Amino acid sequence: MRRHAAFVPLLALPAFLYLTAPLIGLFSRTELDQIRPLICCHEVKAALAVTAVTSTAAAVLIVLLGTPLAYLLAYADFQGKRLVDTIVDIPLVLPPAVAGVALFFTFGRNGMLGHQFAPRFTIPFTMAAVVMAQVFVSAPLYIKQARVGFLNVPPQLVAASRTLGASSTRTFLKITLPLASHGLIAGLVLAWARSIGEFGATLLFAGNMVGITQTMSLAIYTAFEAQQRLSAVVVMSGILVAVCFAVIIITKAVLESARPHEAHRATLG
Repeated sequence: MRRHAAFVPLLALPAFLYLTAPLIGLFSRTELDQIRPLICCHEVKAALAVTAVTSTAAAVLIVLLGTPLAYLLAYADFQGKRLVDTIVDIPLVLPPAVAGVALFFTFGRNGMLGHQFAPRFTIPFTMAAVVMAQVFVSAPLYIKQARVGFLNVPPQLVAASRTLGASSTRTFLKITLPLASHGLIAGLVLAWARSIGEFGATLLFAGNMVGITQTMSLAIYTAFEAQQRLSAVVVMSGILVAVCFAVIIITKAVLESARPHEAHRATLG
């Protein structure tokens, strides 16, 4: 193995350079003196605000809706469990355009469910539609990671809590949830990052209206398509790259800190 070790970096270098070159190309076009004026312009501030509000709302909904489902998939044994797990995974591989069309035909004015609300209000092309699109494409990331977090909880600790007289709810809040928190946090961070970068489903289901449904990704697309404000494209893209970089660092730190718990579980086992 050692005789061939010297060739491994050479073989790995092309892939690393290919993944790095676009980032270098992006930041090489960034002019620091343009960052502040562009961030302060109306379109960018509006896109930042919409992105922050919708992605945060999506993250809250993902936790509220996804945690019980992740818990169910981790511990329950029921007929059709594999089918449910497969359906949860579908948005991960579904083309974003298809996701947008599916949401529109379900919650649109004439959609399967949307027509019931149509006399009072409509969902498409509103900020609520942005949140719904983000939840649809991002929730599976949280659910899968949260499920792993629940499965990593030592079952003997849960059994001991129940033996000592704690209710199932108290056991979940005091034992299961804290021990699974690393997986839940990692899943939430990944889902939140995915929500920030969502584009296709949002464009088709929510539209691209400044200050209402235009997120950072849509603002980048609009500015790039116009071919008139490439400097704004570079700055907004740089902001999203920086956010994604921070998300990856945070996620890695969370997962690294979870390793001692896994080692402790292995010792108990």
